[in-house]
Amino acid sequence: MPGKILIVDDISTNRIVLKVKLSSAFYQVLQARSAKEAAALITSERPDLVLASARLPEVGAIELCALLQAAAGDHSLPIVLIDTEDQRDTRLERLRAGADDVLTKPLDDLQLLARVRSLLRLRSGTEELRRRSGTVPVLDEKELALCDAQGAHVKLCTDAPPRAIRWQKALQKRFSEQVSTVLLRDAMRGLQEGTHTDAFVIQLSDEAPDAALRLIADARSRSETRDAAVIAIMPTENRRLAADALDLGANDVLCGGFDVEELSVRLARQIARKRRTEMLREKLASGLRAAVTDPLTGLYNRRYAMPQLAELAQASLQNGEDCAVILADLDHFKSVNDRFGHAAGDSVLCEVAKRLRDNLRSVDMVARIGGEEFLIVMPNTTLHEAHSAASRLCRIIGQTPVRDASTPHPVPITISIGLAMCGTTLHAEGDHARTMLEQADKALYDAKAQGRNQVTLSRLSAA
Repeated sequence: MPGKILIVDDISTNRIVLKVKLSSAFYQVLQARSAKEAAALITSERPDLVLASARLPEVGAIELCALLQAAAGDHSLPIVLIDTEDQRDTRLERLRAGADDVLTKPLDDLQLLARVRSLLRLRSGTEELRRRSGTVPVLDEKELALCDAQGAHVKLCTDAPPRAIRWQKALQKRFSEQVSTVLLRDAMRGLQEGTHTDAFVIQLSDEAPDAALRLIADARSRSETRDAAVIAIMPTENRRLAADALDLGANDVLCGGFDVEELSVRLARQIARKRRTEMLREKLASGLRAAVTDPLTGLYNRRYAMPQLAELAQASLQNGEDCAVILADLDHFKSVNDRFGHAAGDSVLCEVAKRLRDNLRSVDMVARIGGEEFLIVMPNTTLHEAHSAASRLCRIIGQTPVRDASTPHPVPITISIGLAMCGTTLHAEGDHARTMLEQADKALYDAKAQGRNQVTLSRLSAA
Protein backbone atom coordinates (compact mmCIF):
# COMPACT_ATOMS: atom_id res chain seq x y z
CA MET A 1 0.00 0.00 0.00
CA PRO A 2 1.36 3.47 -0.80
CA GLY A 3 2.20 5.58 2.22
CA LYS A 4 3.46 9.04 1.32
CA ILE A 5 1.43 11.67 3.19
CA LEU A 6 1.62 15.44 2.78
CA ILE A 7 0.81 17.62 5.80
CA VAL A 8 -0.20 21.21 5.01
CA ASP A 9 -0.35 23.63 7.92
CA ASP A 10 1.11 27.09 8.53
CA ILE A 11 1.70 26.31 12.23
CA SER A 12 4.86 24.29 12.72
CA THR A 13 3.67 22.71 15.99
CA ASN A 14 0.63 21.22 14.26
CA ARG A 15 2.82 19.78 11.52
CA ILE A 16 5.23 18.25 14.02
CA VAL A 17 2.48 16.62 16.08
CA LEU A 18 0.89 15.09 12.98
CA LYS A 19 4.26 13.96 11.63
CA VAL A 20 5.04 12.14 14.88
CA LYS A 21 1.68 10.32 14.77
CA LEU A 22 2.09 9.28 11.14
CA SER A 23 5.80 8.46 11.29
CA SER A 24 5.19 6.16 14.23
CA ALA A 25 2.79 4.27 11.96
CA PHE A 26 5.61 3.99 9.38
CA TYR A 27 4.29 6.45 6.81
CA GLN A 28 6.59 8.71 4.86
CA VAL A 29 5.67 12.31 5.74
CA LEU A 30 6.10 15.49 3.69
CA GLN A 31 5.43 18.96 5.09
CA ALA A 32 4.25 22.23 3.55
CA ARG A 33 3.64 25.59 5.22
CA SER A 34 1.40 27.03 2.52
CA ALA A 35 -0.93 26.08 -0.33
CA LYS A 36 1.67 27.16 -2.88
CA GLU A 37 4.36 24.99 -1.29
CA ALA A 38 1.91 22.08 -1.09
CA ALA A 39 1.06 22.36 -4.80
CA ALA A 40 4.77 22.25 -5.67
CA LEU A 41 5.31 19.14 -3.52
CA ILE A 42 2.29 17.41 -5.06
CA THR A 43 3.77 17.98 -8.52
CA SER A 44 7.27 16.83 -7.61
CA GLU A 45 6.67 14.14 -4.96
CA ARG A 46 3.22 12.79 -5.87
CA PRO A 47 1.96 12.06 -2.33
CA ASP A 48 -0.77 9.49 -1.78
CA LEU A 49 -2.80 11.55 0.68
CA VAL A 50 -3.03 15.18 1.83
CA LEU A 51 -3.92 16.22 5.38
CA ALA A 52 -4.46 19.97 5.26
CA SER A 53 -5.52 22.67 7.68
CA ALA A 54 -8.85 24.16 6.69
CA ARG A 55 -7.72 27.55 8.00
CA LEU A 56 -4.61 28.49 6.05
CA PRO A 57 -4.19 32.29 6.14
CA GLU A 58 -3.67 32.85 2.41
CA VAL A 59 -6.43 30.65 0.98
CA GLY A 60 -9.85 29.33 2.00
CA ALA A 61 -10.66 25.64 2.33
CA ILE A 62 -12.67 25.48 -0.89
CA GLU A 63 -9.97 27.22 -2.93
CA LEU A 64 -7.39 24.95 -1.30
CA CYS A 65 -9.19 21.81 -2.51
CA ALA A 66 -9.29 23.15 -6.08
CA LEU A 67 -5.61 24.11 -5.95
CA LEU A 68 -4.50 20.71 -4.66
CA GLN A 69 -6.60 18.81 -7.21
CA ALA A 70 -5.23 20.96 -10.03
CA ALA A 71 -1.67 20.25 -8.87
CA ALA A 72 -2.40 16.49 -8.78
CA GLY A 73 -3.77 16.60 -12.33
CA ASP A 74 -6.65 14.23 -11.58
CA HIS A 75 -9.43 13.63 -9.08
CA SER A 76 -7.94 10.59 -7.35
CA LEU A 77 -5.73 12.31 -4.75
CA PRO A 78 -7.48 11.97 -1.34
CA ILE A 79 -7.76 15.23 0.61
CA VAL A 80 -8.68 15.45 4.30
CA LEU A 81 -9.26 18.85 5.86
CA ILE A 82 -8.64 19.44 9.56
CA ASP A 83 -10.57 22.15 11.42
CA THR A 84 -11.11 23.37 14.96
CA GLU A 85 -14.91 23.46 14.63
CA ASP A 86 -17.49 20.97 13.40
CA GLN A 87 -20.28 22.82 11.61
CA ARG A 88 -22.57 20.80 9.36
CA ASP A 89 -23.10 23.40 6.62
CA THR A 90 -19.38 24.18 6.43
CA ARG A 91 -18.55 20.46 6.31
CA LEU A 92 -21.00 19.89 3.45
CA GLU A 93 -19.57 22.83 1.53
CA ARG A 94 -16.07 21.40 1.82
CA LEU A 95 -17.16 17.89 0.86
CA ARG A 96 -18.81 19.30 -2.26
CA ALA A 97 -15.59 21.15 -3.05
CA GLY A 98 -13.66 17.88 -3.20
CA ALA A 99 -12.57 17.02 0.33
CA ASP A 100 -12.88 13.34 1.18
CA ASP A 101 -13.44 14.07 4.83
CA VAL A 102 -13.34 16.86 7.40
CA LEU A 103 -11.83 15.95 10.78
CA THR A 104 -12.16 18.08 13.91
CA LYS A 105 -9.54 18.78 16.54
CA PRO A 106 -8.57 17.36 18.90
CA LEU A 107 -7.77 14.47 16.58
CA ASP A 108 -8.34 10.97 17.91
CA ASP A 109 -5.34 8.80 16.96
CA LEU A 110 -7.44 5.67 16.42
CA GLN A 111 -9.88 7.42 14.11
CA LEU A 112 -7.17 9.36 12.28
CA LEU A 113 -5.06 6.32 11.45
CA ALA A 114 -8.10 4.26 10.44
CA ARG A 115 -9.20 7.06 8.09
CA VAL A 116 -5.69 7.28 6.66
CA ARG A 117 -5.60 3.52 6.02
CA SER A 118 -9.00 3.62 4.36
CA LEU A 119 -8.11 6.47 2.01
CA LEU A 120 -4.74 4.96 1.14
CA ARG A 121 -6.48 1.70 0.30
CA LEU A 122 -8.68 3.60 -2.16
CA ARG A 123 -5.67 5.39 -3.58
CA SER A 124 -3.88 2.10 -4.16
CA GLY A 125 -6.24 1.32 -7.07
CA THR A 126 -4.73 4.14 -9.11
CA GLU A 127 -1.24 3.30 -7.89
CA GLU A 128 -1.70 -0.27 -9.09
CA LEU A 129 -2.45 1.07 -12.55
CA ARG A 130 0.65 3.24 -12.39
CA ARG A 131 2.90 0.32 -11.48
CA ARG A 132 1.48 -1.91 -14.20
CA SER A 133 1.62 0.66 -17.00
CA GLY A 134 4.57 2.81 -15.98
CA THR A 135 2.29 5.84 -15.90
CA VAL A 136 -1.25 6.66 -14.88
CA PRO A 137 -3.69 6.59 -17.81
CA VAL A 138 -5.33 9.99 -18.11
CA LEU A 139 -9.05 10.59 -18.46
CA ASP A 140 -10.10 13.53 -20.60
CA GLU A 141 -12.91 15.90 -19.64
CA LYS A 142 -15.52 13.93 -21.59
CA GLU A 143 -14.53 10.70 -19.83
CA LEU A 144 -14.50 12.39 -16.44
CA ALA A 145 -18.02 13.62 -17.09
CA LEU A 146 -19.13 9.99 -17.39
CA CYS A 147 -17.75 9.19 -13.94
CA ASP A 148 -20.67 10.61 -12.02
CA ALA A 149 -23.33 8.71 -10.09
CA GLN A 150 -25.77 8.52 -13.01
CA GLY A 151 -27.34 5.09 -13.34
CA ALA A 152 -25.78 3.83 -10.11
CA HIS A 153 -27.43 1.12 -8.04
CA VAL A 154 -27.33 1.87 -4.30
CA LYS A 155 -28.31 -0.82 -1.81
CA LEU A 156 -29.55 0.33 1.63
CA CYS A 157 -28.82 -2.34 4.26
CA THR A 158 -30.50 -2.12 7.67
CA ASP A 159 -31.85 -4.38 10.42
CA ALA A 160 -35.44 -3.08 10.10
CA PRO A 161 -37.60 -2.69 6.95
CA PRO A 162 -39.41 0.47 8.17
CA ARG A 163 -36.11 2.27 8.66
CA ALA A 164 -34.89 1.12 5.24
CA ILE A 165 -38.04 2.44 3.56
CA ARG A 166 -37.68 5.84 5.28
CA TRP A 167 -34.07 6.07 4.12
CA GLN A 168 -35.04 5.03 0.60
CA LYS A 169 -37.77 7.67 0.28
CA ALA A 170 -35.49 10.41 1.60
CA LEU A 171 -32.53 9.42 -0.55
CA GLN A 172 -34.47 9.07 -3.79
CA LYS A 173 -35.57 12.71 -3.55
CA ARG A 174 -31.94 13.84 -3.78
CA PHE A 175 -30.24 10.83 -5.28
CA SER A 176 -32.45 9.98 -8.22
CA GLU A 177 -30.76 6.76 -9.28
CA GLN A 178 -31.77 3.21 -8.43
CA VAL A 179 -32.03 2.72 -4.67
CA SER A 180 -33.09 -0.61 -3.18
CA THR A 181 -33.50 -1.83 0.39
CA VAL A 182 -32.46 -5.10 1.98
CA LEU A 183 -31.96 -6.56 5.43
CA LEU A 184 -28.35 -6.88 6.58
CA ARG A 185 -28.51 -10.68 6.51
CA ASP A 186 -29.79 -10.75 2.92
CA ALA A 187 -27.49 -8.13 1.35
CA MET A 188 -25.30 -10.69 -0.47
CA ARG A 189 -28.25 -12.72 -1.75
CA GLY A 190 -28.66 -12.81 -5.51
CA LEU A 191 -25.08 -11.93 -6.46
CA GLN A 192 -24.84 -15.07 -8.57
CA GLU A 193 -27.74 -13.85 -10.70
CA GLY A 194 -25.57 -11.00 -11.97
CA THR A 195 -27.08 -8.13 -10.00
CA HIS A 196 -24.78 -5.11 -9.98
CA THR A 197 -24.30 -2.93 -6.90
CA ASP A 198 -22.32 0.32 -7.08
CA ALA A 199 -22.64 1.24 -3.40
CA PHE A 200 -23.74 -0.22 -0.07
CA VAL A 201 -25.12 2.05 2.65
CA ILE A 202 -24.95 0.01 5.85
CA GLN A 203 -26.58 0.73 9.20
CA LEU A 204 -23.99 0.30 11.96
CA SER A 205 -25.41 0.35 15.50
CA ASP A 206 -23.60 0.43 18.83
CA GLU A 207 -25.85 -2.24 20.31
CA ALA A 208 -25.44 -4.95 17.65
CA PRO A 209 -22.65 -4.08 15.23
CA ASP A 210 -21.53 -7.62 14.31
CA ALA A 211 -23.90 -8.19 11.37
CA ALA A 212 -22.98 -4.86 9.78
CA LEU A 213 -19.24 -5.39 10.27
CA ARG A 214 -19.50 -8.87 8.75
CA LEU A 215 -21.31 -7.42 5.76
CA ILE A 216 -18.59 -4.81 5.22
CA ALA A 217 -15.91 -7.51 5.29
CA ASP A 218 -17.99 -9.79 3.07
CA ALA A 219 -18.55 -7.08 0.46
CA ARG A 220 -14.79 -6.47 0.28
CA SER A 221 -13.96 -10.16 -0.04
CA ARG A 222 -16.19 -10.97 -3.03
CA SER A 223 -15.17 -10.27 -6.61
CA GLU A 224 -18.70 -9.08 -7.48
CA THR A 225 -18.65 -6.31 -4.84
CA ARG A 226 -14.96 -5.73 -4.17
CA ASP A 227 -14.94 -2.36 -5.93
CA ALA A 228 -18.33 -1.18 -4.69
CA ALA A 229 -18.45 1.88 -2.46
CA VAL A 230 -19.31 1.11 1.17
CA ILE A 231 -20.61 3.79 3.56
CA ALA A 232 -21.49 2.96 7.16
CA ILE A 233 -24.05 5.08 9.04
CA MET A 234 -23.68 5.34 12.83
CA PRO A 235 -26.16 7.02 15.18
CA THR A 236 -23.43 8.14 17.59
CA GLU A 237 -19.81 9.25 17.60
CA ASN A 238 -18.31 5.85 18.47
CA ARG A 239 -14.75 6.34 17.28
CA ARG A 240 -13.57 2.80 17.96
CA LEU A 241 -16.49 1.27 16.05
CA ALA A 242 -15.96 3.72 13.19
CA ALA A 243 -12.30 2.72 13.05
CA ASP A 244 -13.26 -0.97 12.95
CA ALA A 245 -15.64 -0.31 10.05
CA LEU A 246 -12.97 1.57 8.10
CA ASP A 247 -10.35 -1.11 8.69
CA LEU A 248 -12.73 -3.85 7.54
CA GLY A 249 -13.23 -2.07 4.23
CA ALA A 250 -15.72 0.77 4.55
CA ASN A 251 -14.86 3.71 2.30
CA ASP A 252 -16.60 6.22 4.54
CA VAL A 253 -18.39 6.47 7.90
CA LEU A 254 -21.21 8.92 8.53
CA CYS A 255 -21.47 9.57 12.28
CA GLY A 256 -24.44 11.20 13.96
CA GLY A 257 -27.13 9.22 12.15
CA PHE A 258 -28.82 9.38 8.76
CA ASP A 259 -28.30 12.78 7.07
CA VAL A 260 -29.67 12.52 3.56
CA GLU A 261 -27.85 15.59 2.26
CA GLU A 262 -24.44 14.58 3.54
CA LEU A 263 -24.98 10.97 2.53
CA SER A 264 -25.84 12.08 -1.02
CA VAL A 265 -22.62 14.10 -1.26
CA ARG A 266 -20.46 11.28 0.09
CA LEU A 267 -22.19 8.68 -2.09
CA ALA A 268 -21.73 10.70 -5.25
CA ARG A 269 -18.04 11.13 -4.51
CA GLN A 270 -17.44 7.47 -3.73
CA ILE A 271 -19.31 6.25 -6.81
CA ALA A 272 -17.43 8.72 -9.01
CA ARG A 273 -14.12 7.43 -7.60
CA LYS A 274 -15.19 3.83 -8.24
CA ARG A 275 -16.09 4.64 -11.84
CA ARG A 276 -12.86 6.54 -12.46
CA THR A 277 -10.89 3.54 -11.29
CA GLU A 278 -12.94 1.23 -13.50
CA MET A 279 -12.46 3.48 -16.51
CA LEU A 280 -8.71 3.79 -15.90
CA ARG A 281 -8.47 0.02 -15.56
CA GLU A 282 -10.31 -0.43 -18.85
CA LYS A 283 -8.02 2.08 -20.56
CA LEU A 284 -5.01 0.16 -19.32
CA ALA A 285 -6.53 -3.13 -20.48
CA SER A 286 -7.25 -1.57 -23.89
CA GLY A 287 -3.66 -0.44 -24.10
CA LEU A 288 -2.41 -3.92 -23.24
CA ARG A 289 -4.74 -5.44 -25.82
CA ALA A 290 -3.47 -2.98 -28.43
CA ALA A 291 0.12 -3.98 -27.65
CA VAL A 292 -0.58 -7.64 -28.54
CA THR A 293 -3.21 -7.17 -31.25
CA ASP A 294 -2.88 -6.51 -34.96
CA PRO A 295 -4.76 -3.23 -35.50
CA LEU A 296 -6.08 -4.17 -38.96
CA THR A 297 -7.42 -7.69 -38.44
CA GLY A 298 -7.92 -7.80 -34.66
CA LEU A 299 -5.90 -11.03 -34.46
CA TYR A 300 -2.96 -11.44 -32.13
CA ASN A 301 0.30 -9.99 -33.44
CA ARG A 302 3.77 -11.50 -33.64
CA ARG A 303 4.82 -10.04 -30.28
CA TYR A 304 2.12 -12.07 -28.55
CA ALA A 305 2.18 -15.14 -30.77
CA MET A 306 5.82 -16.16 -30.49
CA PRO A 307 5.97 -16.46 -26.68
CA GLN A 308 2.62 -18.27 -26.76
CA LEU A 309 3.95 -20.69 -29.34
CA ALA A 310 6.96 -21.39 -27.12
CA GLU A 311 4.72 -21.96 -24.09
CA LEU A 312 2.33 -24.26 -25.95
CA ALA A 313 5.21 -26.23 -27.49
CA GLN A 314 6.82 -26.75 -24.09
CA ALA A 315 3.50 -27.81 -22.55
CA SER A 316 2.91 -30.25 -25.40
CA LEU A 317 6.30 -31.82 -24.85
CA GLN A 318 5.87 -32.11 -21.08
CA ASN A 319 2.31 -33.48 -21.24
CA GLY A 320 2.92 -35.86 -24.12
CA GLU A 321 0.07 -34.30 -26.12
CA ASP A 322 -0.05 -33.59 -29.85
CA CYS A 323 0.12 -29.96 -30.91
CA ALA A 324 -0.23 -28.60 -34.45
CA VAL A 325 1.47 -25.51 -35.88
CA ILE A 326 0.06 -24.06 -39.09
CA LEU A 327 1.60 -21.33 -41.22
CA ALA A 328 -0.79 -19.91 -43.83
CA ASP A 329 0.08 -17.42 -46.54
CA LEU A 330 -2.25 -15.75 -49.06
CA ASP A 331 -1.43 -16.59 -52.65
CA HIS A 332 -0.39 -13.79 -55.04
CA PHE A 333 -1.43 -11.15 -52.54
CA LYS A 334 0.75 -8.49 -54.17
CA SER A 335 -1.33 -8.80 -57.32
CA VAL A 336 -4.48 -8.14 -55.26
CA ASN A 337 -3.07 -4.79 -54.15
CA ASP A 338 -1.83 -4.04 -57.68
CA ARG A 339 -5.13 -4.91 -59.41
CA PHE A 340 -7.72 -3.81 -56.87
CA GLY A 341 -5.92 -1.29 -54.65
CA HIS A 342 -4.70 -1.34 -51.06
CA ALA A 343 -8.17 -0.72 -49.63
CA ALA A 344 -9.35 -3.96 -51.23
CA GLY A 345 -6.20 -5.66 -49.97
CA ASP A 346 -7.01 -4.61 -46.43
CA SER A 347 -10.55 -5.93 -46.81
CA VAL A 348 -9.17 -9.25 -47.99
CA LEU A 349 -6.89 -9.51 -44.95
CA CYS A 350 -9.75 -8.68 -42.59
CA GLU A 351 -12.11 -11.17 -44.20
CA VAL A 352 -9.50 -13.93 -44.21
CA ALA A 353 -8.79 -13.25 -40.53
CA LYS A 354 -12.51 -13.50 -39.80
CA ARG A 355 -12.85 -16.80 -41.66
CA LEU A 356 -9.86 -18.25 -39.83
CA ARG A 357 -11.17 -17.15 -36.45
CA ASP A 358 -14.74 -18.31 -37.12
CA ASN A 359 -13.69 -21.77 -38.23
CA LEU A 360 -11.32 -22.73 -35.44
CA ARG A 361 -11.84 -23.67 -31.80
CA SER A 362 -11.73 -21.13 -29.02
CA VAL A 363 -8.58 -22.79 -27.63
CA ASP A 364 -6.72 -22.37 -30.92
CA MET A 365 -4.47 -19.33 -31.27
CA VAL A 366 -4.67 -17.32 -34.51
CA ALA A 367 -2.19 -14.53 -35.21
CA ARG A 368 -1.11 -12.32 -38.08
CA ILE A 369 2.71 -12.50 -38.01
CA GLY A 370 3.53 -10.85 -41.35
CA GLY A 371 1.95 -8.90 -44.17
CA GLU A 372 -0.21 -11.74 -45.46
CA GLU A 373 1.09 -14.55 -43.26
CA PHE A 374 -0.89 -16.13 -40.42
CA LEU A 375 0.15 -18.45 -37.61
CA ILE A 376 -2.27 -20.96 -36.08
CA VAL A 377 -1.45 -23.10 -33.06
CA MET A 378 -3.82 -25.95 -32.19
CA PRO A 379 -3.06 -27.57 -28.81
CA ASN A 380 -4.11 -31.13 -27.97
CA THR A 381 -4.81 -31.91 -31.63
CA THR A 382 -4.03 -35.07 -33.58
CA LEU A 383 -2.49 -35.08 -37.05
CA HIS A 384 -5.80 -36.13 -38.61
CA GLU A 385 -7.71 -33.35 -36.82
CA ALA A 386 -5.15 -30.72 -37.72
CA HIS A 387 -5.00 -31.73 -41.38
CA SER A 388 -8.79 -31.75 -41.62
CA ALA A 389 -8.98 -28.27 -40.07
CA ALA A 390 -6.28 -26.91 -42.37
CA SER A 391 -7.97 -28.39 -45.45
CA ARG A 392 -11.29 -26.88 -44.37
CA LEU A 393 -9.69 -23.44 -43.96
CA CYS A 394 -8.07 -23.72 -47.38
CA ARG A 395 -11.43 -24.61 -48.95
CA ILE A 396 -13.45 -21.93 -47.07
CA ILE A 397 -11.08 -19.15 -48.07
CA GLY A 398 -10.69 -20.24 -51.68
CA GLN A 399 -14.30 -20.99 -52.56
CA THR A 400 -15.78 -17.55 -51.85
CA PRO A 401 -14.25 -14.33 -53.28
CA VAL A 402 -14.08 -11.29 -51.02
CA ARG A 403 -16.45 -8.42 -51.72
CA ASP A 404 -15.30 -4.85 -51.08
CA ALA A 405 -17.05 -1.54 -51.70
CA SER A 406 -13.94 -0.08 -53.33
CA THR A 407 -14.11 -2.46 -56.30
CA PRO A 408 -17.07 -3.49 -58.49
CA HIS A 409 -15.90 -7.09 -58.74
CA PRO A 410 -15.35 -9.69 -56.02
CA VAL A 411 -11.69 -10.33 -55.22
CA PRO A 412 -10.69 -13.99 -55.67
CA ILE A 413 -8.20 -15.27 -53.12
CA THR A 414 -6.60 -18.58 -52.15
CA ILE A 415 -4.28 -19.60 -49.36
CA SER A 416 -1.37 -22.02 -49.00
CA ILE A 417 -0.84 -23.84 -45.72
CA GLY A 418 2.12 -25.61 -44.13
CA LEU A 419 1.47 -27.96 -41.21
CA ALA A 420 3.86 -29.35 -38.58
CA MET A 421 3.11 -31.58 -35.61
CA CYS A 422 4.77 -31.16 -32.25
CA GLY A 423 5.21 -34.83 -31.39
CA THR A 424 7.28 -35.55 -34.52
CA THR A 425 9.37 -32.38 -34.61
CA LEU A 426 10.37 -31.91 -30.96
CA HIS A 427 13.16 -33.50 -29.03
CA ALA A 428 14.05 -33.38 -25.36
CA GLU A 429 16.45 -30.47 -25.87
CA GLY A 430 16.45 -27.37 -28.05
CA ASP A 431 14.23 -24.48 -29.02
CA HIS A 432 10.96 -26.34 -29.53
CA ALA A 433 8.99 -23.35 -30.80
CA ARG A 434 11.61 -22.46 -33.39
CA THR A 435 11.82 -26.07 -34.54
CA MET A 436 8.06 -26.29 -35.05
CA LEU A 437 7.99 -22.96 -36.86
CA GLU A 438 10.83 -23.97 -39.17
CA GLN A 439 9.10 -27.23 -40.05
CA ALA A 440 5.79 -25.47 -40.75
CA ASP A 441 7.62 -22.87 -42.84
CA LYS A 442 9.27 -25.58 -44.93
CA ALA A 443 5.90 -27.23 -45.45
CA LEU A 444 4.44 -23.87 -46.51
CA TYR A 445 7.28 -23.44 -49.02
CA ASP A 446 6.46 -26.90 -50.43
CA ALA A 447 2.78 -25.94 -50.76
CA LYS A 448 3.77 -22.84 -52.74
CA ALA A 449 6.17 -24.84 -54.92
CA GLN A 450 3.55 -27.49 -55.68
CA GLY A 451 1.02 -25.01 -57.08
CA ARG A 452 -0.44 -23.14 -54.06
CA ASN A 453 -4.01 -23.35 -52.69
CA GLN A 454 -3.29 -26.54 -50.77
CA VAL A 455 -2.15 -27.99 -47.46
CA THR A 456 1.29 -29.60 -47.18
CA LEU A 457 2.55 -31.56 -44.23
CA SER A 458 6.12 -31.15 -43.02
CA ARG A 459 8.36 -34.02 -44.03
CA LEU A 460 9.00 -35.02 -40.41
CA SER A 461 5.29 -34.94 -39.61
CA ALA A 462 4.47 -36.98 -42.70
CA ALA A 463 7.10 -39.60 -41.92
